[in-house]
Amino acid sequence: MSTENVNFEFPALRDARAKYGEAQKRLATVFQEAGAEMDMAKVKCISGDTTAKVEEIRKMNAELPDLKKKVDDLMEVAKAAAAARDYDGTKDSGDGARETKSLGNKRTGDLVFDAAIKGAGYKSGQGIGAVKHIDVELKTLFERAAGWDPEDTRTGHLELMPLRPAPHVVDFFPQTTTSQSTVVYMEETTFTNNAAEISEGTTFGEAALALTERTSEVRKIAVWLPFTDEQVEDEPRARDYINNRLSYMLANRLDSQLLVGNGTAPNLRGTENVSGINTQALGVDSVPDAIYKGMRVIRDTGFAEPNVVFIRPSKWEAVRLLKTADGQYVWGHPSVPGVETIWGVRVVQTVVPTATKAIIGDYSNYSELAVRRGVDVQMTNSHSSDFINGKQAIRMDLRCALLHYRPTAFTVVTGL
Repeated sequence: MSTENVNFEFPALRDARAKYGEAQKRLATVFQEAGAEMDMAKVKCISGDTTAKVEEIRKMNAELPDLKKKVDDLMEVAKAAAAARDYDGTKDSGDGARETKSLGNKRTGDLVFDAAIKGAGYKSGQGIGAVKHIDVELKTLFERAAGWDPEDTRTGHLELMPLRPAPHVVDFFPQTTTSQSTVVYMEETTFTNNAAEISEGTTFGEAALALTERTSEVRKIAVWLPFTDEQVEDEPRARDYINNRLSYMLANRLDSQLLVGNGTAPNLRGTENVSGINTQALGVDSVPDAIYKGMRVIRDTGFAEPNVVFIRPSKWEAVRLLKTADGQYVWGHPSVPGVETIWGVRVVQTVVPTATKAIIGDYSNYSELAVRRGVDVQMTNSHSSDFINGKQAIRMDLRCALLHYRPTAFTVVTGL
């Protein structure tokens, strides 16, 4: 990932909160009435049979994203794939044209073999069974092991290791730039509101306000790789391959730090480890119920509106496959396309969060990735004895600070 060439612009999500909240509560009521068995017969807030109720649930769920302002300028992950050319059994004739060689299509240059075949007893139109018995004395067998080993050409396809797509998590963090080594800001830590109605001549209520300075250190994420001169000189694609894979490594590590970094230098402090964030235990709840409660506590204590849920695919599976008592999918038929959402909020499946946790937050308004320097690439042959050994080294790194301005705008759901 080249963060210096990419802008992450996510405007604040604003929505008609009252209408949105009412729609969510209505859907929550449906699930509460249905119970853990998802028995549609117990649902009284929707009329009709099971099929009609399920269709209404799907309609309600489909309407929720429309009540939120869609996240703007979401970046799409561009995967660079090596051009593949499958070997088709043809041979380059040398002038750019290709010709196919088969047993039934011999060129004029093969007339020597024609004569040899006739001399050996073949007759035109006859197969192998028409060969006459010939006594020959074998000396040196002309075979591939001692003769001409055929040339095999690679297809050009390069199959990469199965790795997590990146960037992914970083798409949801607004990005800014900083010229400082530490990002410093002020947080209001005391707000005492004693405003009240008073009688004539009585004392006013005294308010209290206090601010606290907060800091976030700029951290570096880096990687390097040694390689020989010959590797990049003799294989034109080697240089691009190295650049792409090292860039991926940086992006992959940044993704991880944004959610689970422990904050101990030189680590960033990811959302899971931010002091003061909300927690919501799964307990006896279903996963959808626990996620809803995690969203609700953000609204109650953080007065914010969550815009994304990060969850592992293995945990989202139970939600996506949720069925009614008579076997109908609740979260949409398997054939239904589109972005996955829960309670109207975008769901991002990623293996970055801790295995037993889901992370919810209003990242658009209360998080920031402050980039001190985007991806910097440098090469040298002066490392150690590289110069006299015909070696080079490439290094890549970036420097950034991570901020969560309002901890109560984020929730970690535990016990999944």
